[in-house]
Amino acid sequence: MRHVKTVIGLVLTAVMLFPVYWMINVSFTRDIAMRKSPPDLFPLHGTLDGYRAVLDQQFPYLGTSLVVGLGTVTLTLLLAAPAAYSLAKLRPRGGGALSFVLLIAQMIPGIIMAMGFYAIFLSTGVLNTVPGLIVADSTLAVPFAVLILTTFMSGIPEELLQAARVDGAGVLRAFVSIVLPVSRNSIITVSLFAFLWAWSDFVFASTLDQGGDHQPITLGIYHYIGNNNQEWNALMATAVVASVPATILLVIAQRYVAAGVTAGAVKD
Repeated sequence: MRHVKTVIGLVLTAVMLFPVYWMINVSFTRDIAMRKSPPDLFPLHGTLDGYRAVLDQQFPYLGTSLVVGLGTVTLTLLLAAPAAYSLAKLRPRGGGALSFVLLIAQMIPGIIMAMGFYAIFLSTGVLNTVPGLIVADSTLAVPFAVLILTTFMSGIPEELLQAARVDGAGVLRAFVSIVLPVSRNSIITVSLFAFLWAWSDFVFASTLDQGGDHQPITLGIYHYIGNNNQEWNALMATAVVASVPATILLVIAQRYVAAGVTAGAVKD
């Protein structure tokens, strides 16, 4: 029975990963073989033209996405970490209502928020700019980050903070020296999701940065799509390259995401 489950698991995994394989296959396929029927399962006479197009055309888009992703992570942590600490440990008046509002905020469709941001950014002069895109992407990550960090920080033993207060640490010092280091795993989790959301965002990018000088990689891929498009290998090669940073981050951060926030913080 165990072998049957293993086989079923392998088959389902292969089915789920097949689109990824096909994306890689097409990225090496020559234009003349693109409409071949039946298509080649392997790029027997492959080409690197698609990846050359990435090097020639897509690097600026990748750089912009990297800046937007890192900026979104930074802004999200600057806003979410202190807010979560306040909700978890300082328990301000109205904290429960604020948590409920943050939960509701995650249910608002992105396209609705994009329309609101468009009007605001147009009047403030930040439309088609990288900072504007960072602010917009952060609105998706901050509510999620506050809720996740609040949950983790609520589990930090009060003895740690009491010991810090006995040693003369104030609220800010306890936050920086005790809460943030203990919350490392949750901070990495939040940072990972914030970066991935910003990296893969298309709704905000197409609405708020369509005419900007610095556009993210999602718009770089979109520029290959058209009624008469014949650059499928370049499109797929760009998608492959754009998937690499996200894949590396997921592999590196998975053990932190799965780890307990207070593991090893207090000895029995």
